[in-house]
Amino acid sequence: MFTCLFMYPQCVFESAVCVMCFHGALSEPVYLHVPTFATQQLHQSSLLPPLISHHPTLCSLTGIFVLGLPFALVQSGYVGLMVLVLSAWVCNHTGRKLVACLYEEERSFVSKVRVRHSYQDIMDACCKGLWPNWSVVGGWMINIAQVIELLMTCTLYLLVSTSLLCDSLSAVAPPRSACSLMSLMFLLPCLLLTDLRPVSVLSLLCSLAHILISLLVILYCLSCASNWSWSFLSLSVDPEDFIVSVGVIIFSYTSQIFLPPLEGIMEDRGQFDTMLGWTHGVACIMKTTFSLLAVLTWGPETSEVITDNLPPNLRPVVNLCLLAKALLSYPLPFYATAEILQTCLLRGETDRNLPRLLLSAIPLPRFSLLMGLTGSVTGAAMTLILPCLFHLKLRWGRLAVQERLIDMSILSLGVVCSVAGVVCSLENKLNW
Repeated sequence: MFTCLFMYPQCVFESAVCVMCFHGALSEPVYLHVPTFATQQLHQSSLLPPLISHHPTLCSLTGIFVLGLPFALVQSGYVGLMVLVLSAWVCNHTGRKLVACLYEEERSFVSKVRVRHSYQDIMDACCKGLWPNWSVVGGWMINIAQVIELLMTCTLYLLVSTSLLCDSLSAVAPPRSACSLMSLMFLLPCLLLTDLRPVSVLSLLCSLAHILISLLVILYCLSCASNWSWSFLSLSVDPEDFIVSVGVIIFSYTSQIFLPPLEGIMEDRGQFDTMLGWTHGVACIMKTTFSLLAVLTWGPETSEVITDNLPPNLRPVVNLCLLAKALLSYPLPFYATAEILQTCLLRGETDRNLPRLLLSAIPLPRFSLLMGLTGSVTGAAMTLILPCLFHLKLRWGRLAVQERLIDMSILSLGVVCSVAGVVCSLENKLNW
C-alpha cells in the first residue's frame, strides 16, 4: 500500500501521506537522481523517480493545473466531459502496455522476465537495428521530451504566480513584468538546492495547501447548488477551443515516463495493473467532480483559473494559498530539470544557463494555451503515441487482432491530437 502512495499524481491525499512518509525516512541527506539516458540502471534504493514524476504532475497537475480543467470543460462541453473520463481509461491502458514492454517471455512461455528498467531502455530496444546509433538518438529524444515537460511545468507555475500577484496587488496596478520579477525573487533560492530533504518539506506544504484550496472551492460550489444549470454545458463547441481543451486534459494525466521505475520499486509487481487502474479511476472521479461542480456553478463565466471566480471575501484567502502552492511546487521540477541538463545536455554549464529558465514565463501570455500546447506536444507523445508504438513494435507477434486495433487506434488518435493541438495552440497564442 505504501508503494501505491507514490502511484499517481491525481491522488491529493495520497500525495500528502507519501511525502510525509518519504520525508520521515530521510535520515541522511539524499541527493537528486533523475532517471536519464546517461543513467541506465535503476537501483532499488532510488525512490526519487516516482517522487519526481508525481510532484510536477501531482502537486501541480492536480493542484494548480487541475484548476484549469473547468475552463477546458466549458470550452469543450459534453464532449469534453466524455474526453475527461475516456482519457483516464486511455492513459491507464497505455501505462499498462508501456510497463508490459519491460518484460520478455521465457522460452517456456510460463513466466516473464524483466529485462528493461526505464523508458529509455524501451526506446533503445525499439531503435536497435533501425540505423547506426539510433539507440543514442532515442535516449536523447526521451531526455529532451522530459526536459520540455518539466520546463513547461515550471513555466506554468511562474505564469500562475504572476497572475495571482497581479490580482492581489490590483490596487497598486503594477505591470505584469514587475509581478513576474517579484515571483522570481522568491524562487532564486532554488538555484542553491542540493539536498532532497528541503524539497520534500516544500512538497508536503504544497500538498496541504492544495487540499485546503480544493475544499474551499468545492464547498463554495455546493453552497450554490440551487443555481446550478446543465445548460452551461453545450453540445456544440468551437473546434479550435475543443482541441486546445483536449491538450489540457491530456496534460493532466501525463506520468507514463516515470511508470517503469515506479513499477521497479514495488514489492509485489503483480499488483501494478490493479493499482494503476484504481488510481486512474480515483483521479477520474476527482477531476470530473471538481470540474463539473465548477462549471455548473459559474457556467460561461468560468475563468481560466477557477479561483478567479470566487467571491471577494473568499478569493484573497484562496489566492494566498494558491500563490504559496505555486511557489512551493516550483523547486522539484526546477531541480529535476537542472539535474537532467547538467547530466546529459549542458555538461557542467548548468550554473550559467539555469537562471535563464526563471525568465521563461515573462513573455508567455495565457495559462490555458501553454498548458494545451504542452499537453499536445510532450503529453500526447509520451502518454499516447510512444507507449502504443513500443507495444506494437516489441510484441506484434504475440498480440491478438483486437489488441493491435486498440493500440493503432490510440496511436492514430494521439498523432491527430498532437498535430491539431500544436497548430491551434500556436495560432491562438499568436492571435492573443
